[in-house]
Amino acid sequence: MNIIFFILDIFSVFFLIAFTPIYFLTRKLSKKSTEGFFTKAGFIKNTKNASIAQQTVMFHGVSVGEVIALENLIKLAYVTFKDCKILITTGTKTGQDIAKKKYGEIAEVITYFPFDFPFSVRRFFKNNNPDLILMAETELWPCFASFAKKKKIPILLINGRISDDSFKTYKYFGWFFKHILSCYTGIYTQSEDDRQKFIKIGAPLNKTEVMKNLKFDIRKNTTPLNFNKGSEKILIAGSTHRGEDEIILRAFKNLQHDFPDLKLILAPRHLDRIPSIIDLMSDFKHGRRSQNDNFKENDVILLDTLGELSRMYSIADVAFIGGSFNNTGGHNPLEAVIYSKPVLSGPSVKNFKDIYALLCKTNAAKIVNSQKEFEEALRKLLSNKDFYRKASNDSTNIFESQKGAKDFVISKMKNFLLD
Repeated sequence: MNIIFFILDIFSVFFLIAFTPIYFLTRKLSKKSTEGFFTKAGFIKNTKNASIAQQTVMFHGVSVGEVIALENLIKLAYVTFKDCKILITTGTKTGQDIAKKKYGEIAEVITYFPFDFPFSVRRFFKNNNPDLILMAETELWPCFASFAKKKKIPILLINGRISDDSFKTYKYFGWFFKHILSCYTGIYTQSEDDRQKFIKIGAPLNKTEVMKNLKFDIRKNTTPLNFNKGSEKILIAGSTHRGEDEIILRAFKNLQHDFPDLKLILAPRHLDRIPSIIDLMSDFKHGRRSQNDNFKENDVILLDTLGELSRMYSIADVAFIGGSFNNTGGHNPLEAVIYSKPVLSGPSVKNFKDIYALLCKTNAAKIVNSQKEFEEALRKLLSNKDFYRKASNDSTNIFESQKGAKDFVISKMKNFLLD
């Protein structure tokens, strides 16, 4: 072992020992989970033994949004590279939970990404021995990247993006990031703007390409939907959480006077809230999807069935995406946008911030901060036909502009994996 790396390795063990009480204290004070600490540190080996395979492909998504974005790519890689085993890492407990739920049957190992200390990183590589590494979005870890380069393991940054705020900071430390980025075999970004940002902070020009955005690699649900729709305008509120139903229903009631043909489909995220939502709808003519009710005699339909929300977006005119007027972080707006439906959302969209950043550059989506702003935005969509047509066309154009990301990555992976 190189003497310098050996010294750093020993130093990192002592640093970890000193770091441990600080970590647990700060996590406790911020009420964040400490799960996975000893795995991240390198003190615990993966408990699940991976089967013998030709090669190991590692996918890293730090948290929920990145793990979800990787879904279609991971599943395609699983069937494309049948002789390879799948290793998935995350940085958070919520990321672990989602990864285990989505990939538990196809991944050989799902574990935590190591702390970026020599000891932790070395233990991770020894335990998992990846042959190809794919890091989602903006995961730039100097020790990890340097170790991968030292071991001659290809490491690809995929779905790369840098926010405007982060870029302002990164560019002042270009000398530092230039070293990290030189360790990457390929840097593939969501847009030309992101590509230029990476290049300006030191990414090698010949290694940096635009791949577009993986999160747009979804398809319309073409399963037939048995629902009678007339000439009414339909607002759908999808995946709502506690407190959001009240906002939507109040806004809907306020707009009914000016738009008597406006109807509402209310789709709660959790069906155990159905009884309380029915109480909220007592002032409205309402029906239930489970009873095959429609808008012939009702103003509000409660979507109290499983697995139909994505299809319901297809018959709506405007969609509100729930989980955004609280601290949930929002849900996927693309389930509605793929049907060319304009989207409205509350301010909490951290789970899909990159998607909203792209959508909100056009009229495809708008983030509102209050019930009043929601009503104003909905009123404009309902009353201004030209504006609505532009918003709908923007939704279609965004999907067209983002096609092909998944296939792009698979083609790059083929350069490093055996047939």
